[in-house]
Amino acid sequence: MSIRRMAKVRGGLAVATAAVAALTLAGCGGDGDSNKPKDPQESAAPQSQGAASQKSAPTASQGSEPTEVIATLNGQAGMTLLINSAHRETGGFLTVTGQIKNTGSQSYKDTVAWRGIELKGTGESVAGATLVDKAGKKRYYVLRDTESRCLCTTGVSSVDPGQVIPFFAQFPAPPASTTEVEFSLPTFATAAVKISG
Repeated sequence: MSIRRMAKVRGGLAVATAAVAALTLAGCGGDGDSNKPKDPQESAAPQSQGAASQKSAPTASQGSEPTEVIATLNGQAGMTLLINSAHRETGGFLTVTGQIKNTGSQSYKDTVAWRGIELKGTGESVAGATLVDKAGKKRYYVLRDTESRCLCTTGVSSVDPGQVIPFFAQFPAPPASTTEVEFSLPTFATAAVKISG
């Protein structure tokens, strides 16, 4: 091969290599916004609350609260449980959702009582919550999955002052004729809750 021909080949390779490098850098570049959601609603997707999603614990939140409160349960040391809904779901269960708030000035650490007496070995949870159908004279306990984990909020070992923690618990649904139940969670007062759905 002549020197002239080798110079052309090498020159062509250099141009091709530069073009590939430029394309690669262009693909990797950007203004840093490509990983940010385009719509603010995308980042506000609900975290866990229903039966399937909790199965891992919702994290503590200082975020905005749902506007509707259908019941307020006062507890010890400034603790408050706000219930936002008690919704009858397809599949024969009822989901109660809300928020646990610490309105006191001290960190609340007595969360062990919330798990009730049935699931002592499973860690912190709100598995001690119950529903009572007074008309049907029946008490309902939080549902469990096939590994005996509650279908409810778990992993809450303490609640700091001002902290708000999303709450949910799922129960077997009372009969369709039952429109109101009494909800209770250890260390909180009992409250009547209207069922929707």
